[in-house]
Amino acid sequence: MEEGGSRTVIRKADHLRINLEDDVQSGVSAGFEEWRFLPRALPEIDLEVVSTETEVFGRRLRAPLLVSCMTGGTPEAAEVNQVLARAAQEHHVAIGLGSGRALLENPDLLPTFDIRDLAPDVVLMANLGAVQLKLGVTPDACTRLVELLRADALVLHLNALQEALQVGGDVAFGGLLAQIEAACRQLTVPLLVKEVGWGIPADDVRRLLDAGVAGVDIAGAGGTSWSEVERRRSDGHLAAVAAEFRDWGLPTARAVREARAVAPDALIVASGGIHNGMEVAKAIALGADLAGMAGPVLRAAATGEAALSAFISEVVDVVRIVMFCTGCATITELRGITRLEPVGGTSA
Repeated sequence: MEEGGSRTVIRKADHLRINLEDDVQSGVSAGFEEWRFLPRALPEIDLEVVSTETEVFGRRLRAPLLVSCMTGGTPEAAEVNQVLARAAQEHHVAIGLGSGRALLENPDLLPTFDIRDLAPDVVLMANLGAVQLKLGVTPDACTRLVELLRADALVLHLNALQEALQVGGDVAFGGLLAQIEAACRQLTVPLLVKEVGWGIPADDVRRLLDAGVAGVDIAGAGGTSWSEVERRRSDGHLAAVAAEFRDWGLPTARAVREARAVAPDALIVASGGIHNGMEVAKAIALGADLAGMAGPVLRAAATGEAALSAFISEVVDVVRIVMFCTGCATITELRGITRLEPVGGTSA
């Protein structure tokens, strides 16, 4: 393996370990506690007719849930991805892989990423750092990554702050929007852009959609703080700098509302600080098409496949009962609901 690829693998292993072992929660609240549903005492529907199903990229999902892009490239990551893939297939929810940069650098790592045979029927998203488009990764290479993983879409992640906090981080973000636009023109699968936990504000959502992306994962603040993850990997000056950014970012609840306001027809994924079924339901009601979960799913998977399956079942059941108790028979009705109100007259 080339030296750069080796560094990438070591970094991925560090990220996985730190997320499982350390407290790297953002200092920002995702904002869902500032919203509550106004229940219906007379929902006028039967629970059995309530359907949490939705459709994304031509595939039917049993629930609007995404097991968010997390890991790949190491033996430990291979094991985690296989557990997540089996759960995604069992519950028919979407799943995203970790950054495929290491795979492009070293095709021998394919077994640590390749989960399609374990999850043949669900939406599968490949993932790559958007800045790699400035550093030699061509649209053809993006296509190759999608083909290797048999993915339904490619997610390009934006992580300017994380890169700025890494020794030798990739910080060449100048002119990146034009590179994303070029990739959109050449790829034959949908291209999404996501943040990694600090949110995409509405003006950037609009610029990305004008560039041709199929949708955005706003990935707001409130969950895992990657500045905290990088602080745990650093010491001295860089660790002190990273500590200043624990409260950085746009809260998820606000980000998804503002994104939907400027993008009424685009695919919007809400992630960042979504921990349970109630927060999934609120994210959909605030305008998201899918709600992404990473940390809670990763921790459940570390406990075992049965625990992960039980966790996903709980999340979906809560969403279904929220729908029943607010009179929503479909996810479309939940997304358009007016029975979600700010607590105490505030807004997230």
